[in-house]
Amino acid sequence: MQTPSLEEILAQWKAQEAAIRATLGEPGALSMAQVSALTPKEFFEGIARGELPCPPIGVLLDFVPIEWSTGTFTFQGTPDVRHYNPLGAVHGGYAATLLDSCMGCAIHTCLQKGQGYTTLDLRISYVRGMNEATGPVRAEGKVVHVGRSTALAEGRIVDANGRLYATGTTTCMLFGKAD
Repeated sequence: MQTPSLEEILAQWKAQEAAIRATLGEPGALSMAQVSALTPKEFFEGIARGELPCPPIGVLLDFVPIEWSTGTFTFQGTPDVRHYNPLGAVHGGYAATLLDSCMGCAIHTCLQKGQGYTTLDLRISYVRGMNEATGPVRAEGKVVHVGRSTALAEGRIVDANGRLYATGTTTCMLFGKAD
């Protein structure tokens, strides 16, 4: 089997993003009670189908959920000049937000109905800078551990070439009573 070319990977990434964007609803937020009344599957599939509001942070920073399963979550965005700091490069907060989002959502996929979480600790290591020529990037989060009161996840941001831009780890506090 032949490895796909960069052009084929980019085309696939752009097609996946366009398909998701076509189904997302208006931005908005649910209350913690509304979210915890849903299973993670119901919650994320409801967002993807446009039945639940898409998170406003994704609209603000222009990134979307691409794929998820229990213990993993991937977002995609394309950094551009709207995300620049005064030095002419993408602000580190863009990468930090993508990583916080993918790692937190990866943890969310492992929760039971009635549980919630919040970030306690976020550590980011920047490997290389991004700019408007970087193209689309994916923030991939993966759960390391889910306990009774805390959960750990790791994440990375890569481009279509597989180049690494940043890595991160998080500790999240879990709350609420599981069924």
